[in-house]
Amino acid sequence: MTTSTHFTATSHGPAPQGRPPVAAATRKKRLSPALALGYAVVLLGGLLMLMPFYFMFVFATHTNSAILSVPPPLWFGSAFLDNLGELLKALPYFWNNLGWSTYVALAVTALNLFFCSLAGYAFALLDFRGRERLFSAVMATMLLPAFVGLVPTVLTMSWLGWMNEHRALIVPSACGALGIFMMRQYISSAVPKDLIEAARMDGCGEFGIFLRIVWPLITPALGTLGLITFISSWNNFMGPLVILRDMDRYTVPLALRALQGTGQTQWGAICAGAAVAVLPLLLIFVMASRRLIDGLTAGAVKS
Repeated sequence: MTTSTHFTATSHGPAPQGRPPVAAATRKKRLSPALALGYAVVLLGGLLMLMPFYFMFVFATHTNSAILSVPPPLWFGSAFLDNLGELLKALPYFWNNLGWSTYVALAVTALNLFFCSLAGYAFALLDFRGRERLFSAVMATMLLPAFVGLVPTVLTMSWLGWMNEHRALIVPSACGALGIFMMRQYISSAVPKDLIEAARMDGCGEFGIFLRIVWPLITPALGTLGLITFISSWNNFMGPLVILRDMDRYTVPLALRALQGTGQTQWGAICAGAAVAVLPLLLIFVMASRRLIDGLTAGAVKS
């Protein structure tokens, strides 16, 4: 009898002191007003940024009269193939333009990955006279508007005889201050200096250290820089505008701009072309988004 009474009292006694009450746990899970407001602002900003893409795809499936109607269409139609036919009729070299954009973007991306990472390695792990001043000068170029160097670039390309050539778009963009800064910061935090010193003691040259040791360790930053550079080069409009002359050598942004003449603009055809042109960027972003986030956040938290 005594044992039964003791068991009953123990089983129905108060909860252990270390376990929080259910009401307290529920209160902790509730969102504070400030956090809820932050989520709402982020959600609203995301919707505002997605709206142009959504309407671009929607307008690509509607006729020009439907696009210009009030209110405009909010859902997909069935005129995409007609708009694509109008696009190819107005731009018979559209697929060539798409190929040239891919060629220029890939070339610029490959050169930036190599030269920016090489310069970042030099600024991060090599000791030479004037390193900090040279790095400051490189960073100062980021403060200059892009249009400042446009006229000297065009004059130089004309002097070299590269006008209307795609190499005039590739060579000046082969290395950038943003890429050098990203690589320098990432290499400084991700590559141990003891590893570099050990490789030097073993007789490995600087270029061999860069290719065999540093390059495999900076792949997250390379993915981030590659994605940023590819998108920037793909969307470049001003460079092709002042360099290229023949329509069959245009890149996609310049070719689509050529559709906006003095007459009636075929917005359905333009949106169809923009939708086709933006699909490679969306696919690349979806496949590389994880590496992009890893590269941007690397070194932000010290272990």
